[in-house]
Amino acid sequence: MVSHVTTVSFQGVEAVPVDVQVQIVPGLPAFIVVGLPDKTVAESRERVRSALHASGLALPPKRVIVNLAPADLPKEGSHYDLPIAMALMAAIGALPGDRLASYVALGELALDGTIAPVAGVLPAAIGANALGRGLICPSATGPEAAWASRDLDILAPLSLIALANHFKGTQVLTRPEPALMRDAPQLADLADIRGQELAKRALEIAAAGGHNILLVGPPGAGKSMLASRLPSILPPLTPRELLEVSMITSLGGELSGGRLTDRRPFRAPHHSASMAALVGGGLRVKPGEVSLAHHGVLFLDELPEFQPQVLDSLRQPLESGEAVIARANHRVSYPARFQLVAAMNPCRCGMAGEPGHSCARGPRCVSDYQARLSGPFLDRIDLRIEVPSVTAADLIAPGRGEASAAVAARVGAARALQAARFEALGQAEIGTNARCPVSIMEGLAASDTAGRALLAEAASAMKLSARGYHRVLKVARTIADLDGADTVGRTHLAEALSYRAIGDRLAAAA
Repeated sequence: MVSHVTTVSFQGVEAVPVDVQVQIVPGLPAFIVVGLPDKTVAESRERVRSALHASGLALPPKRVIVNLAPADLPKEGSHYDLPIAMALMAAIGALPGDRLASYVALGELALDGTIAPVAGVLPAAIGANALGRGLICPSATGPEAAWASRDLDILAPLSLIALANHFKGTQVLTRPEPALMRDAPQLADLADIRGQELAKRALEIAAAGGHNILLVGPPGAGKSMLASRLPSILPPLTPRELLEVSMITSLGGELSGGRLTDRRPFRAPHHSASMAALVGGGLRVKPGEVSLAHHGVLFLDELPEFQPQVLDSLRQPLESGEAVIARANHRVSYPARFQLVAAMNPCRCGMAGEPGHSCARGPRCVSDYQARLSGPFLDRIDLRIEVPSVTAADLIAPGRGEASAAVAARVGAARALQAARFEALGQAEIGTNARCPVSIMEGLAASDTAGRALLAEAASAMKLSARGYHRVLKVARTIADLDGADTVGRTHLAEALSYRAIGDRLAAAA
């Protein structure tokens, strides 16, 4: 007789069903796991054996065969411990096999029989709900699984003994409740920034339309401070976005106590990050920083210090909104619709262009440093802002700047206009101007005769690429939305073009 328990294998954010089959047959005592298990899954034999012993159960002195089907799908991770143990318990009569057929199970076992949390519980719960089954998961991740559906049957036991007692009816497990993170730290406020009015304006435009932005200035000008305050003016995640972001965070093993948060992600990797860390990959093909920043912000400080090939690997995710990791035996895709915010010094010494400063290396200091950024990469950045040094007058001026709450209200109103516009067009999934396809944006950003003449003249003088031309249109549409204007005027186009000028100088240097 063969016992069956269903679990999942993760292919990107998709949970693929895996049938755990256990058969106990006469023969020399052995515990064999087949079905392309990795080292972690193969080691589950000892964890399962010890956990069963600690729970008062013992394997019979026979040949135990565990098959993970489909056999040609690689199996990775420690979450196979619990389904293997459950199938074994069903095979020896400790659990009712017929009732297990209506559940998907995952979890890691400790040697004392307790069930430890694992990554990927939320995608597994959504996959189980799609199959019309319940979910058995660790107690610590029960609140996370509860977000999948109100009607999903969830069992979140602390140990194998608690699970067995539930099926016997001696200890009923209650369904966990979904939990939100309530004690998140306070976000930094824009009011702390002195001066830098142009940079604050550009940050507001970037937040309103979801545009990528580059801040260029000397050390101490406030570039990192500006970037860290962008989350304070972004609207909270919608329920659909919250679920998408949490699925990726769950796979990355970064959900604290199974509690979700409606704040947009803000990821700031160090400039020594590898390509696999940024885009995703590794032995188990985990999501990278671009995917963990999905529907949020990816902040790259000291931009030219990143390896050039690492930065160029961002070009495809910036365009398509997904990170595709291809391997010889499989292909994995993670969503990566992030907003890029980058900061850099104008040269290696950081003081190029500052009054009273002369560099010993001359113009070569600027050209060599900026040449680390490729033209195609810079072409994908919508707003390029020079952030000058803050003057003493700005620092000693009384009062504070405009608070984030006031700016967030304008950003929210602009995003509401965009959402309503795209919904009326039957394209509600677009959401922001930065994601709008070119075919739609050309109609939405149509200007009058004066505006078209300005755009044509500027495109020729600045040698805009087709991508650069359309990104100017998107920024102009966002500026019009902040003004509450139905059409894009000459002033909106002029301001959008002004944010592109520094990019042309950087591209020429590169």
